[in-house]
Amino acid sequence: MVPFFIPETLSINFSILSVMKKFTNKLIDETSPYLLQHAHNPVNWYPWSEETLQRAKDENKPILVSIGYSACHWCHVMERESFEDEATAKLMNEKFINIKIDREERPDLDHIYMDAVQAMTGSGGWPLNVFLTPDAKPFYGGTYFPPQRAYNRPSWQETLLSVSQAFKERRHEIDAQSENLTEHLLKSNSFGFQKEDNAFTKENCSEAFQNIMKNADKEWGGFGKAPKFPQTYSIQFLLRYHHITKNEEALAQALVSIDKMIEGGIYDQIGGGFARYSTDTEWLAPHFEKMLYDNAQLVSVLSEAFQLTRKERYKEVIEETMEFIQRELFPQKQKGFYAALDADSEGVEGKFYVWSLEEVKKILGEDAELYCAYYDVSETGNWEHTNILRVKKTVEGFAAERDIAVDELKKILINGNKKLLQERSNRIRPLLDDKIILGWNALMNTACSKAYSATGKEEYRKLAINNMNFLLSNLKGKDANAYHHTFKEGKAKFPAFLDDYAFLIEALIYLQEITADKQWIEKAKSITDYVIQNFIEVDTGFFFYTPAGQQDIIVRKKEVYDSAVPSGNSVMAYNLWKLSLLFDKKEWGEQSLQMTSSLSNAISKYPVSFANWASLLLEITEGTQEIAIVGAGASVVLKELLEEYIPHRVIMATEKKESGYPLLADKQVLEKTSIFLCRNYTCLKPVFSVNELMLLINKAQKQ
Repeated sequence: MVPFFIPETLSINFSILSVMKKFTNKLIDETSPYLLQHAHNPVNWYPWSEETLQRAKDENKPILVSIGYSACHWCHVMERESFEDEATAKLMNEKFINIKIDREERPDLDHIYMDAVQAMTGSGGWPLNVFLTPDAKPFYGGTYFPPQRAYNRPSWQETLLSVSQAFKERRHEIDAQSENLTEHLLKSNSFGFQKEDNAFTKENCSEAFQNIMKNADKEWGGFGKAPKFPQTYSIQFLLRYHHITKNEEALAQALVSIDKMIEGGIYDQIGGGFARYSTDTEWLAPHFEKMLYDNAQLVSVLSEAFQLTRKERYKEVIEETMEFIQRELFPQKQKGFYAALDADSEGVEGKFYVWSLEEVKKILGEDAELYCAYYDVSETGNWEHTNILRVKKTVEGFAAERDIAVDELKKILINGNKKLLQERSNRIRPLLDDKIILGWNALMNTACSKAYSATGKEEYRKLAINNMNFLLSNLKGKDANAYHHTFKEGKAKFPAFLDDYAFLIEALIYLQEITADKQWIEKAKSITDYVIQNFIEVDTGFFFYTPAGQQDIIVRKKEVYDSAVPSGNSVMAYNLWKLSLLFDKKEWGEQSLQMTSSLSNAISKYPVSFANWASLLLEITEGTQEIAIVGAGASVVLKELLEEYIPHRVIMATEKKESGYPLLADKQVLEKTSIFLCRNYTCLKPVFSVNELMLLINKAQKQ
């Protein structure tokens, strides 16, 4: 690949004005909290639009695209340092057409320009600042730029001047750079079907496990070094791999990862819920923003861990996190989940969440000494001279050490948490990003279904139903099965992307399982048809991230890597696999096999980057349990069955005879509720209890 041109840096000094004037730019009419944060910058920010792109062409100016999100700490830092500075803003306004993008509203643009910056610099992140030609092709970029030279980076003003000068004096190089980079983006997106013989083997699954373990931190859990992200789907794969193979190392790594996160500062010990990631190996100091998608995925994997181990602490954390989500990210009137809570309050990261020893003593009185010892609260602090609550010993171990009954200790800790939570509610809160994102809500909907399955708490089932009805009603598009990506202030915006649809279909499949209501999989089927018509690349069977006909992007990307959330393609492959079984649509099953087989070599070698694919590879290799429950007591049996850990399954239940679904066809309604275990619609003789069914499943797994 041709090396990418990086402009020479030039130094310049501007006087900083002492009095900031009130400005309003084009972002004032937006609904995104992130864009509205910048609506009063002296920078002439524009939203991404055809009108703005045309302005760049008309004025023959380079475009500066700055991408971030409302909960991003370093986005706030760069805004304070540079975008609120009048001298810097003047330079930006004179030399560039300036566009602000909320990456959560326009992940398609974020993906394209993040790939470009990573190709140029070898790294990426937010804020993402990328310079484009007037026809929106990238030629230079980076992440955070300081106001003065620091961190081996040029200052922002130096960067602006050097880019502007290069655009004027070396335009031919800029245009060549942008063409080369755009060509690189197109080529990197041109993967397709590669037939792999013997893709679905135990050996490939074993290789995926071994390669995950090469990255495993066996002492503190998780994978790799700091910063450490939850990597939920790697944990999920390990739980499922253990379930199939009984490999104890897989189980140990999954559980130590969960346990250390639960005990660490990444988990909010008094309010529930998880922060986005930890800045250290021990999960102590998080990046304090709380994202809906992280908490949804962690609830889902905790539900599987609880089903597998019956460890009571996992159930408690599920309930605590669900309580946090309903308290802080769920408006009761709308039934849609909000996106995120900021990392900062009062301009300081984490201020809302940390404590001094004196504060805790004042609030808890005589219980403070025990409470502080348990949660590692000290005079000197455990993080930047203050305290993040964390657990260093189990309740049982700490109680034994202090010669106190476990129940008595738990009572003191619970009461202390309630008092501190109440006190914390009086603090200035982090900013709430109150937009409702379809895909993230669908992930949370799946989490509600899985939490209901694991705990049996009816409120979670009702929450899933109400949320799904809200999504299907309020984010619908013009076509019957078309949807929008976001919803705020009564307005749905932006055509939904592949992962929105993929997560929505997945949630509908799970919702049918926990309700036995067939309307949900009928909807899943019809939305899948829509996705195939509007997103598929016919030659490969993979799906594009954006729908056909979208005009404002330079590359129509295909995403396959599982990162903070799984890729839309891996989730669609999973959906196609399950729906092929539920509706006997063999072509969908073949497409899922083709997609997974094409990537099987990468899945086995790099499972951390393909973790959801790895779970699908494992399921296809081992087979899916097809379970039908038929009879008057089907709902009671279904609830009991859902508590069991059967990760590779599809379930349908009915109280009457139904012929419209292959799994239920020809099943007699007997006096006693019958449970059928099937493979490829070939069923064993019915059994009449969940215990009998589990014996059959365990016997089949041993064969």
